[in-house]
Amino acid sequence: MNKTELVEKIAANAAISKVQAKAALEAGIAAVKEALVAGDKVQLVGFGTFAIQERPEREGVNPSNGQKIKIAAKKVAKFKAGAELAAAL
Repeated sequence: MNKTELVEKIAANAAISKVQAKAALEAGIAAVKEALVAGDKVQLVGFGTFAIQERPEREGVNPSNGQKIKIAAKKVAKFKAGAELAAAL
């Protein structure tokens, strides 16, 4: 499912227009993004939790020449499915 299909599904399930559904989806995504950038975690009971995970610096191998390289530390977004979502799958 892509974003357009999700907007259509939201509009149909909530009995609102596609324009309103798109605005609501984009507002929700923006709110989750803002919370993650601020270092907070977002818990949606029954769905799951979005959080930031820090990956430390590590050593890797360049596949084209086999040389060792340093991979910089970074923060990544992580999603953990909630119990209801996991049970539905």
